[in-house]
Amino acid sequence: MMYAMWSGVSVDRERSRARLRRTMSMHLWLLLGVTLLSACGRWGVAQSPAVHYDEARRTFRMDAAGTTYVLGINQQKQLQALYWGKRLGSRDQFPAAVQSPPAAAFDQPITTTPQEFVGWGGGLYVEPDLKITFPDGNRDLALQYLSHTIQGQLLRIVLKDVSREVYVTLEYTMDAETGILRRAAEIQNRTNASFTIEQVSAATWNLPRGTDYRLRYLTGRWAAEWTVQERAVQPGKTVLESRRGTTGAQNNPWFAIDRLGTGGPETGSVWFGALGWSGSWQITVEQDLLQQVRVSGGPNSFDFGYRLGKGETFKTPPFYGGFSQEGIGGASRLLHRFEVDTLLPHAPKPTLRPVLYNSWEATEFRVDEAGQMALAEKAATIGVERFVMDDGWFGQRKDDHAGLGDWYVNKEKFPNGLKPLIDKVHGLHMDFGLWVEPEMVNPDSDLYRKHPDWVLNFPGRPRTEARNQLVLNLARPDVRAYVLGFLDKLLTENDIAFLKWDYNRNWSEPGWSAVAPDDEKRVYVDFIRNLYSILEELRAKHPRVEIESCSGGGSRVDLGIMHLTDEVWTSDNTDAYDRLLIQNGFTYAYTPAVMMAWVTDSPTWVNQRTLSLEYRFLSSMQGSLGIGANLNKWGPEDFATAKTMVAHYKAIRETVQRGSLYRLITPEHESEHSVTESVARDGSAAVVFAFLHSSRELYPFPRIYLQGLDADATYTVASLNGKLATDTPERASGAYWMSRGVDVLLKGDFQAAAFTLERQSAAQK
Repeated sequence: MMYAMWSGVSVDRERSRARLRRTMSMHLWLLLGVTLLSACGRWGVAQSPAVHYDEARRTFRMDAAGTTYVLGINQQKQLQALYWGKRLGSRDQFPAAVQSPPAAAFDQPITTTPQEFVGWGGGLYVEPDLKITFPDGNRDLALQYLSHTIQGQLLRIVLKDVSREVYVTLEYTMDAETGILRRAAEIQNRTNASFTIEQVSAATWNLPRGTDYRLRYLTGRWAAEWTVQERAVQPGKTVLESRRGTTGAQNNPWFAIDRLGTGGPETGSVWFGALGWSGSWQITVEQDLLQQVRVSGGPNSFDFGYRLGKGETFKTPPFYGGFSQEGIGGASRLLHRFEVDTLLPHAPKPTLRPVLYNSWEATEFRVDEAGQMALAEKAATIGVERFVMDDGWFGQRKDDHAGLGDWYVNKEKFPNGLKPLIDKVHGLHMDFGLWVEPEMVNPDSDLYRKHPDWVLNFPGRPRTEARNQLVLNLARPDVRAYVLGFLDKLLTENDIAFLKWDYNRNWSEPGWSAVAPDDEKRVYVDFIRNLYSILEELRAKHPRVEIESCSGGGSRVDLGIMHLTDEVWTSDNTDAYDRLLIQNGFTYAYTPAVMMAWVTDSPTWVNQRTLSLEYRFLSSMQGSLGIGANLNKWGPEDFATAKTMVAHYKAIRETVQRGSLYRLITPEHESEHSVTESVARDGSAAVVFAFLHSSRELYPFPRIYLQGLDADATYTVASLNGKLATDTPERASGAYWMSRGVDVLLKGDFQAAAFTLERQSAAQK
């Protein structure tokens, strides 16, 4: 399960770091063993050899699903990209790689040749994949092909500097079902001294030469995450990044590139990719002087410096890339399938997300045994399967000014510990979950008073607080041990099925004075490595416990954290209308199977907008359903509506969470309408959600033309809330529903409809 993580090998340098090195070495050996198992066992079985090497032409070819990827070794021993796109015929052969001619005396072939992984040196002016400063001041790095190995679906290619003992091993593994390619790089120092890595990419993706490319990416902020941006790819560089220590909502580490004017959301070629890294990151999209497009990605080079000692290795996070012929919709569906079947914990069959209730809006910090029991009783009546107690249960936690870091049960609120509440929840046939924020500390806490040096800080400089808290330096071995220890104790002593793992601020003053000055910037890597290792160890010791990644909303969502958690919190903004746009953007990169979507109170704190309970449920039912409303304020009608909607959701849950998503009408560009359709993997069922902001001038809601059905099969239709047009047939062919379409009766403001289709067997026709 650790193939999505970074790792490294260490040697003795300072006695104070011996424990950290032993820990990381242990994780490396575990990673290497599991990586090979993952590569050979979890990526499916290809119909033909996944990796083929043409010795005469010195080219490598990988084929899977609808994709072919080809690279070769040119006469200068550079590893050169040759093709990435639609799957080619099995007999098609590529000519040998040939270095590009210089564009002029100002631009040598090292810049104009589309290389797979290039070091900075020799007149390189495009983005390098690796930049190193050696002890003698030299910064030139010229990498050449040395060797390769093929083990099943895993291709490893070794590059070496022309004179120094610097080795780079590139890894390629292609998923048989989706054609998504996982790439990573490992840098090894076999010189006699340390050197400093100043910039490193996991991979560079090269696209065919062209001038008509469009880039899509995701931006946002707190309460407004997941905004889809579009811009033409033009000469120069577009840099997507986070400098926040973790992923961040400002940009998300995902991209998609298609050609302008090639069709709608379901047609045309799309190249897409995402980083599996939860720290500061950077993706650079660059069009060079020959109109070639390169996409490089890895840890952010800002304030980056990783001293690599003699005998040490440094492994990058993975950079995943894929290709779709079915437009941006097809690209999203490939990523969703890959995430569910390969990346998530327990893949290829991760558990369906249970219907969850969270107590935050009802009680905020004012939690106690009696109040939580009363909420649990109410939640159970509507069919909730998981009851989660949020913030306020620990330490001296009465508000957000104190208590973080002191992870003991507050005896005033829970005099007999958590067991009576957990037993009550279990007696109501729900499992129990708990909120934690392990990486943070309040200055007003016993932990901080005892260990003020445990936070990220520069000695003698101010310590910036945000939300009245500081960030624990998880890179430290003692901090790592403390966090792992209290979480393990909490899960061992209590029957807890779920942790809502929160992370409510970004970094500041990223200092680490306990190590040598030349090693302080390792904090950007070692912090995240230790986060991953804690999650990995907790999952191994408590395999039944599920974990949600939450970060003040959707600020830490990426393929790295998703590999170790079961679901992610999409946004603190739970306004059901705003959520249509937020959830739309989220699903460009990430599957609805992990997208938590709560039904909360109305009017919302966000916009003071009033929305019906039915509308709020239908908005949330497009993802993994949760309920966060204050049940103490609900009346009998609310409970009746909720019980009906929860039952509907359970009937369609597998289709929504594991099916194929089609954005029939997106809420982008201030659209008055939004329609999504999820189709079961075997085509046996579909569910459609339609939303209207406001009707105008007696115009009807646009006709809905379904997609992804079996054209020759017969499907029956059923409305979830009585909004289908009266002339809708009870049953018709898939071709009918896709070509003639369906009308829904939506008029007014903030209206919603939902209906299902079920394929009929031969006996039912």
